Amino acid sequence: MALKSHFSEKPILECGCDEVGRGCVAGPVCAAAVILPHDYHNDLINDSKQLTAKQREEIRLVIERDAIAWSVQTLSEQVIDKINILRASIQCMNNAVADLAVRPELLLIDGNKFQDVHHIPYHCIVKGDAQYLSIAAASILAKTHRDQLMDQLHEEYPMYDWKHNKGYPSPKQIAAIKEYGRSPYHRKSFHIKQLDPLLF
Repeated sequence: MALKSHFSEKPILECGCDEVGRGCVAGPVCAAAVILPHDYHNDLINDSKQLTAKQREEIRLVIERDAIAWSVQTLSEQVIDKINILRASIQCMNNAVADLAVRPELLLIDGNKFQDVHHIPYHCIVKGDAQYLSIAAASILAKTHRDQLMDQLHEEYPMYDWKHNKGYPSPKQIAAIKEYGRSPYHRKSFHIKQLDPLLF
């Protein structure tokens, strides 16, 4: 099923927002905001989870070229530990919106929780990245930018296998935490014991 190009029938500036990295034990949370033309169509754009890494990288370039405006922001592990991952995810999306070259008139938020700080109308849409092009585009930008960052961090701490797990709690990463302890990029607020208490 083709994704919808817009939420409002009026030709307003709609901005899709999505984040990635909420369920990770290491690395930042990353969020993107994307404004596409009102009647924009591109059959290649889809929920980032439905695409291969190669497809995401190729489509990322198309989105960055065709978008009216786009922004990607990150918030560090330290901020996540201080304010919690939900608040960090919402703040990160707000930061991405603030960084756009033009001010949107409507925000389309993937998920069911948001708190706007810019006084812009918004709609929370559960699984919105599988319904609206702008949210799907945001999911692709957030995913590709964060994956690139985790690949770079992998070179510094290869034992955690971030190149493959991107900071999500894979068995190899949990075993490495037990053997080597936490790196500076691990979130202290994520309780590893809950993932595999037999390791501790």
